[in-house]
Parts: sequence; C-alpha cells; structure tokens
Amino acid sequence: MKIRAAVLHEVGAIPPYAHSRPLHIETLELEPPGEGEVLVKIMAAGLCHSDLSVIDGTRPRPTPLALGHEAAGIVLEIGPGVRNINVGDHAVLVFVPSCGHCVPCAQGRPALCEPGAAANAAGTLSMGARRLSLDGRPIYHHLGVSAFADHAVVSRNSVVKIDAGVPFDVAALFGCAVITGVGAVLNTAQVRAGSTVAIVGLGGVGLNALLGAQLAGARTIIAIDVRETKFDLAGQLGATSTFSAALPDCVARIRDYTAGGVDYAFEMAGSTAALELAWAITRRGGQTVTAGLPHPDKRMSLPALQLVGEERTLRGSYLGSCVPVRDIPAYVSLYRAGRLPVDRLMSQRIGLTEINGAFDRLADGETIRQIVVF
Repeated sequence: MKIRAAVLHEVGAIPPYAHSRPLHIETLELEPPGEGEVLVKIMAAGLCHSDLSVIDGTRPRPTPLALGHEAAGIVLEIGPGVRNINVGDHAVLVFVPSCGHCVPCAQGRPALCEPGAAANAAGTLSMGARRLSLDGRPIYHHLGVSAFADHAVVSRNSVVKIDAGVPFDVAALFGCAVITGVGAVLNTAQVRAGSTVAIVGLGGVGLNALLGAQLAGARTIIAIDVRETKFDLAGQLGATSTFSAALPDCVARIRDYTAGGVDYAFEMAGSTAALELAWAITRRGGQTVTAGLPHPDKRMSLPALQLVGEERTLRGSYLGSCVPVRDIPAYVSLYRAGRLPVDRLMSQRIGLTEINGAFDRLADGETIRQIVVF
C-alpha cells in the first residue's frame, strides 16, 4: 500500500529546519505485515528529543530513515502468528520491541531487550525485515515504529492495547514521554513517599517525571531548567519550588534550600552539564538518575570517593525501566482517574507537512510536546 511518511535522507541539517527541511514528506510503499507483525493506522505521533537527536546527528542511525517513535493508532491487519490483539484494537506503540526470551527480558527488564536493541540499531523490525521502500529503494525503520506516517507495520512486540476511550493525541504520549518520565521515578528510583526530589530539565519527559514524583508522594519537588518560562506550568503540575540552572550559584542555592541536597535527582535534559548538576544537588546516600541521551562521545566527571564515602548511587533509566504491557495500561488508568494529567503537557497539534518547523520549536526549548495528528 502507498503511505505518506516523513523521511530523513541525511543527518546534520543546519537549523532552522523550516528552511533546511531535513524531513521530506514522501509517498512510500509499505509491505503487508509478515510473521509476528501488525499493520497500524497511525492516528497521532509525538515529537521527541530522541527524534531531534537523530536529525542533528547526536544519535547515529542509518538513513534514509522514516522517523518517529512515539505514537498511537488502530490495528488494521495482523500477520501470521500474531495473538492477543485484534483488528480494531486501539494501541500505543513502544520503541523497544522486547522479545521476551533474552536474558534482560527473562529478568523482567524488557527495556534492555538485546534483539530489540540490535534491530533498532540496524533500522529494521525485530525479525530483521524492512517493510518500507521508496521507488524500490529500502527505507530504514526508526526504533521499529516509524511513526511520522499515516500507517506503519510494526512487530507485535511493539504494540500495547489500550482502552478505546483515550484520545489518540493523549495516548501517543504514553509510548515514550510518560513511560520514560513516570517510569524513571516509580520503577528505576522507586521514590519513597515523603522524599525530596529534583527534576533537571522540564521537557516532556522531565515534566512526566514531576508528575511521577507527585504520584510517589514526594513532599518536596524542585523543578530546574535554564528556561524560566517553563516554571509556571511546573508549578501548576506540582513543583513546590523552581530554580534556574542558568544561575552560576544554582547548586549552592538548592543545597542550601534542601539542607544538603535532595534524596533523588533526575536528569532529563540529555546533557552532561545537567547530569553533573543533578549529581551535585543529591544528598549523601541519595540517588541520581538519568534518562537523558547526550552524544555518545560526551563524558562526565565526578569525585569517585563520593560513591563510597557518601553511599551515593548513579543510575541510568531507559524506557523508564518499564514493562510496557504492565505499566502503560496502569498509567492510562491513572490518567483516566485524573491522577496523571499528561494531557496538560501537549503544546500544539500539527499536520505532517508542518513537521520541520515544529522541530525548530522543539530545539529552541520553548515547547513541551507537539503532536502530529493524522
């Protein structure tokens, strides 16, 4: 079948992207689903910094690539061997197609699925296939999803069924921003009620971490960003105080405010400077958790003695350490109960042809979550 999709032919375009136009809206050929695969009509897809980092070359991926990884849609067709999902089901797509059989999956850590990671790096679906082509030339899949398109063939392992009553533009957020941010708090750090928490970086993932801290019962939630324009929304969502990371004495101010630092600090900005700030404001015995994705060549430095002398913990969190088939329905239920208002994080709804300019807004840091609506 013919579909319309946003295709990245080369990385490293010079912004503004509204002028350089790194994403081309192409008519692609999409093959039907094969063994263990599903055809999904994409209804909504979110713009994420993980997409932007592919465009600017921070996260190397093969090209030409059909971009996008955070989405929701309707199942239109199922391939041979697919079970437990039906045509007409509403679904959230997940960007790690966990196999269920490798060592991490067997340990209950599907975000670290080894075959899934290998397929994502290769730009294929989990079984190694590429179902997209342009004039006979194969097109790579982005993280097994390629969501900036009106249809997608994905692995069954990338599909999580959800309640049909959830609007698609809201549902899309659960595929990345929600599970990454909320999951980092509830799964990776396992924040205790009554704790003090700091969130460094108030994008879509960071603000979801803020919502997760509220769910966990944190008594103090500090929101930190270089852009003070985000502080009003952070306060509305439950931040008890805000600090500008642009101030040279930001660390000193926070350590003074918290009498020595916070119990848990979350870095959600994707920069080593933000991670070093998060480490510096964590108290003795505390946890520093990062879900940011800086350039692979970036390094951070820290006093090694602190790890032992202060019993400090530095942890990474990928996909919020989530089990998607367990956590996405649970988080959707919390949203429907009014306890996880992720709909307030949507900044703008756009059409597919507006996507290049939308990435300029994302790069500028003045927007939270923009949603392509089909």
